[in-house]
Amino acid sequence: MRIMGRKKEVITNEKIISKILILRKEKVLLDVHLAELYGVETRTLKQAVRRNMERFPKDFMFELSEKEVKSVVSQNVIPHKKYLGGAMPFAFTENGVAMLSSVLKSKTAILMNITIMRSFVALRKFATNYKKILQVIEQMRLKYDAQFNEVYLALTQLIDPPPKQRPRIGFRRRDENE
Repeated sequence: MRIMGRKKEVITNEKIISKILILRKEKVLLDVHLAELYGVETRTLKQAVRRNMERFPKDFMFELSEKEVKSVVSQNVIPHKKYLGGAMPFAFTENGVAMLSSVLKSKTAILMNITIMRSFVALRKFATNYKKILQVIEQMRLKYDAQFNEVYLALTQLIDPPPKQRPRIGFRRRDENE
């Protein structure tokens, strides 16, 4: 948790995590959201990045395509395209966010960067725990499936028992089976 600005806005891991998107199979934060968190204008953040492009390879940061912008708007991540100020947003991966701390040198930016990195770590821990829970559930399913199958068969026989074979009434020839 971090307190920001004059208004003493509380920035929590949950608030930061809610801004993390999945684009191009990567967890990213948009420049608009990072600028908001760092307390700088988006254009200032972009200027600092453009001056230091060698620090931001494609696996650290990429510019969104028109299709990706439409997707982000349709998911209500940003209210509308005008929110971006006419420029295509940058998306920063976890490594890109870490690199921003070397580009944005204000005390607020450094402290916020630490909070953001902790949020990424918390998200990774949550994902790991989630995978462990899924593994336990799968093990339980495999273990108990056979038992549930037996119970299911017993219940279906109680609900809809197989028809009983009734003995034939009447005369039989000696060569007929009983």
